[in-house]
Amino acid sequence: MTSKVEQYYLSQSQKELIYKPTEKIPIIQVTNFPELGKLTALRFIEWVQKNPGGVVSLPTGKTPEHFIKWVAFFLKNWDTNDVKQKLDLVEIDPKIKPDIFSLQFVQIDEFYPIDSHQHNSFYYYIQKYYFSNWGLDFNKALLMNINEIPTPNNLSLSEIFPDENIDLSLRTRWASTTQERFQKQTIELVDQFCTDYEKKIRDKGGIGFFLGGIGPDGHIGFNVMGSDHYSTTRLIQTNYETQSAAATDLGGIEVAKKRLVITIGLDTITYNPDSTAIIIAAGEAKGNIVRDSIQTEISNKYPATVLQRLPNARFYLTNGAAFRLVERRYHDVVDEKELSDSSVERAVVNLCLERNKSLLDLSVDDYNSNKLTKLILERTKKSPLQIGKEIHKSIIDRFEIGMKPISNQVILHTGPHHDDIPLGYLPYITHLVRDASNQHHFVTMTSGFTAVTNSYMLGLLEDLKYYLGQSDFTSRFTQRYFDPEFKDGKDRDIHLYLDGLAEHSKTIRKEAVSRRLLRNMIEIYEEDNITYLKDRVDELINYFKTQYPGKKDIPHVQKLKGMMREWEEELVWAFFGFNTSFVSHMRLGFYQGDIFTENPEMDRDVIPILNLLKKIKPTIVSVALDPEGSGPDTHYKVLQATAEALKLYEAETGISDIKVWGYRNVWYRFHPAEANVFIPVSLNSMAIMENTFLNSYGSQRAASFPSWEYDGPFSRLAQRIQVEQYQTIRLCLGKDYFLKHPYPRVQAAYGMVYLKELTLQEFYAHSSELRKATENY
Repeated sequence: MTSKVEQYYLSQSQKELIYKPTEKIPIIQVTNFPELGKLTALRFIEWVQKNPGGVVSLPTGKTPEHFIKWVAFFLKNWDTNDVKQKLDLVEIDPKIKPDIFSLQFVQIDEFYPIDSHQHNSFYYYIQKYYFSNWGLDFNKALLMNINEIPTPNNLSLSEIFPDENIDLSLRTRWASTTQERFQKQTIELVDQFCTDYEKKIRDKGGIGFFLGGIGPDGHIGFNVMGSDHYSTTRLIQTNYETQSAAATDLGGIEVAKKRLVITIGLDTITYNPDSTAIIIAAGEAKGNIVRDSIQTEISNKYPATVLQRLPNARFYLTNGAAFRLVERRYHDVVDEKELSDSSVERAVVNLCLERNKSLLDLSVDDYNSNKLTKLILERTKKSPLQIGKEIHKSIIDRFEIGMKPISNQVILHTGPHHDDIPLGYLPYITHLVRDASNQHHFVTMTSGFTAVTNSYMLGLLEDLKYYLGQSDFTSRFTQRYFDPEFKDGKDRDIHLYLDGLAEHSKTIRKEAVSRRLLRNMIEIYEEDNITYLKDRVDELINYFKTQYPGKKDIPHVQKLKGMMREWEEELVWAFFGFNTSFVSHMRLGFYQGDIFTENPEMDRDVIPILNLLKKIKPTIVSVALDPEGSGPDTHYKVLQATAEALKLYEAETGISDIKVWGYRNVWYRFHPAEANVFIPVSLNSMAIMENTFLNSYGSQRAASFPSWEYDGPFSRLAQRIQVEQYQTIRLCLGKDYFLKHPYPRVQAAYGMVYLKELTLQEFYAHSSELRKATENY
């Protein structure tokens, strides 16, 4: 049975609740991330009205942002006409205000060990966003306060686990030392806590309303891929995918790999057969795991399939998250009055991959084996060979555009974060810079301080402390080398570093980094007295030793971290002969390191980009062109700010023939059908990217904040993506196209970069569509 709220949103979506037999769990689909939060909030309120005193379990992280905000909005404005109208629309009785205070809240999971007072603990998150914000009753809650779990002799967890490594084999083996005996006893006490926690939930009758997000591996709570569907509350290790997702919260993958977790089990979630269990997901990035979780029979591989047990289980999805659901994609194409070229190409290229055949080798049987390509045959009334030839020609045309020389252009390369540009299309830049008639300018829009670990900064500061004790280093103060007015100083730092690279000298490179770090400190603290600067270094060393990883930094430390990222970006472009005058750092103000971030503002975020456009006067602007994500993230916000700046620039100058190059990198990928420029990538270009990345981005070499897809530096993942993209095109065109091509550059290709070239008007339209898919706009 669907609720009144669900019925309303179902009618708005013009979709079925479930497309059997392909889909195993019902779905409500909405247009954008805020609307997803609103739907979930209304369904929650509807449930609370009918279940006062009920048991609820709600998620942490970024995904519930709009759910939390909408519930707070409804509760605080319950008697206003605006809220009454919104409630009437979904047939919620505005005369019955939900009794939030009566609810029994159950915490889903927590890191272990962690101090519950830390701002990156889930316990803290719950206190801040649920209890303080909504007015839940703390006394009725069942929480995972790690600080209150008993320990042997009341020892602190830092005394019991001094290196933070927890060896769960102690559950089943003898403790060989006094330390191990304490550790074994502690693990036993945590296990008992978990058993008691589970019993308390079951004594309440189980969870009545469960809301969760879904991780990249499909984890719900911390029930990772492969979890037993009859699991209960327990202390467990996580997998790499979950650790990489938690790295930002915990201050790096190095920390996340040491952390265990306490989580309620899959059987805990489904214990109450009448439970309303909802999984929410936003953005195309979640598309694959959403598809596998909904279209797969019950399987340990996909934890969310356990919800097939519950008649009231649902997935609430944005259109982006639902994009790869087969039946819904089919119905989207059916609804197209005229089949778009991109819909046809997407389906046929996917068929090539599915059947492992080239475009020209696909048969009628191949097309008929797939519901979507069968529809294409019927609607186009063309043969497989005709369709294959058209797409074949289109791909070659795009490939030839990617190899066409570009001259006399002024190219403004923009990146939301440091390293976005090189990871997106450095192999193309490697070719573009060979034509001296082209001008290049590189700009990073945010300061990127969240990607720098405390341990990395600690290492740099300890190096600087050493150099401040060396007379040949400090003698540069008398030469005014570090004077902010000495404009060539930054370029000299860079040249020293590259000298060290050329000579394979770590010592020279360390000195160069220390020079830039000191220069940055002088700028931030407005202090050039060497004694005071030594004191500052000692203060910062103490700061980075004592701050818990993942804690939000104070502003001047954020700035210092960001400036070290800027140094790294300058090194990259110095490889190609561009000094600091060709590199800009915008430090847009919306980027503040909070879990729920601000939107761009005109004066603060758009005008600085406009001023740069006026200065550079580009003919081409590159932009990270990502699809709808889990709400307004950094890439999305930079795209919107850039679009607004370009509109203002066009209006002021009358220049309307600027080209926009949309690129993607390690976070999202183009399907070949979405891109219109294909650039071949040789092994030589891959080696340049690897060398440049690892020797420039010192803070990223250890991959402390990696992608969930690859445990290693981003340059390797970017290469892997480029190889996969090449293999897709090679399969579609046939191997002989590359093996027998007359141009050595084509024969040398082992990777491929995809770009999407747009006119300004096309870019504005794309920006507007993306905004509709991401905001209530």
